Amino acid sequence: MNTYFIKLTEPTPTIVKMFNQWENDPNLVPLTRPTLNKADLEQHVITIDDLNQRLEHHHIYLIYLDDKLIGEMNYMVDPPHLYKKVPGTAWIGITIGEPEARGKGIGYMAIQFLEEQIMQQGLKRIELGVFEFNLQAHKLYKKLGYQEIGWIQDFTFWQNIMWSDIRMEKVLG
Repeated sequence: MNTYFIKLTEPTPTIVKMFNQWENDPNLVPLTRPTLNKADLEQHVITIDDLNQRLEHHHIYLIYLDDKLIGEMNYMVDPPHLYKKVPGTAWIGITIGEPEARGKGIGYMAIQFLEEQIMQQGLKRIELGVFEFNLQAHKLYKKLGYQEIGWIQDFTFWQNIMWSDIRMEKVLG
């Protein structure tokens, strides 16, 4: 099993197709996109222009397994939605888009890689949000040393219930 990561600099139609597939996968949408109602679960179409706009504020890395694109991870610096407004904070996100790649430790390796990239930028703190029903991701972040710093109630809608967003942080070495 060969896992590697490549920084996205030039979106291609193939990459855009994969992002659209993951952004609209009914199994992933509740885990990756906050929704306030069923309408928010509707299809989102991403274009090359959209991905280029994301690259203005996000550092995006593609996740490959044996030469197959299986996910993406990203960070942005000091976004307005930080729970703790500490300058020099990276906000991270990760999507293991392909079902066959989940549960294999790839997320663990990917986050460690992302942390290294963030440290190389001179940043000392990472913050993230994980929906309270996403127990697998919550467990992963705790294993990697992230600690809960707050809960935002009624943050996302899933299975006819409003759920909290658990905000977590890690201060880097």
